[in-house]
Amino acid sequence: MNTTAPTDLLHPFGPHIWLADGGAIVAMAGFHYPTRMVVIRLADGGLWVWSPIALSDALRTQVAALGPVAHLVAPNDLHHMFLLDWIAAFPGACVHAAPGLREKRADLVIDTVLGNDPPNDWQGQIDQVAIRGNKITTEVVFRHRASGTVLFTDLLQQMPRGWYRGWRALVARLDLMTGDEPAVPRKFRMAFSDKPSARRALDRILAWPVRAVVMAHGTPVTADAPGFLRRAFAWLM
Repeated sequence: MNTTAPTDLLHPFGPHIWLADGGAIVAMAGFHYPTRMVVIRLADGGLWVWSPIALSDALRTQVAALGPVAHLVAPNDLHHMFLLDWIAAFPGACVHAAPGLREKRADLVIDTVLGNDPPNDWQGQIDQVAIRGNKITTEVVFRHRASGTVLFTDLLQQMPRGWYRGWRALVARLDLMTGDEPAVPRKFRMAFSDKPSARRALDRILAWPVRAVVMAHGTPVTADAPGFLRRAFAWLM
């Protein structure tokens, strides 16, 4: 377990929903990414933890103070680096993962492979849609009904200004990772091999009542969230 406390611990984002920004930075193909997770308290009091970040003693204490951790959610097969620590810390939690992770991480015991239908444990509280047809990953997008918050993992990104330097800054700009608002990176746009399937999934997401959009790597959007989503995916729709 990482014992270095994250820079920012849990802070409320709406009714029964908290965000935590990770102190650990993850690296993919030489590019470093900030991390974020979401905790939602379900009606039965159990906690639903989305995209768990590096687990420090301080974060573990704050999470446990909110209630028992019942569900650990890996929303795509790229966000799994810290799951083993969370499983060890909260052995009673069920592990839910997007398609592809079970094959990628044989060392993880995954209880549920996520799709378009929410499990009974959070049905009526959290909606979900699997966006398939992308060669990089299948991402499951969620909406917390009580707060109107939609959760994207990697399909929407926005790195802080100055986050990358030199040639990495140029690549990130060309990849649409450092724009004025979060966007779908160009590499993910090019990786869609089944755009009709993706459009059907987006149709469902765009029909949701939305008040905010949160992503693992980017600034949360709280102003005109429906309009933002339409702009972000206009290239696909």
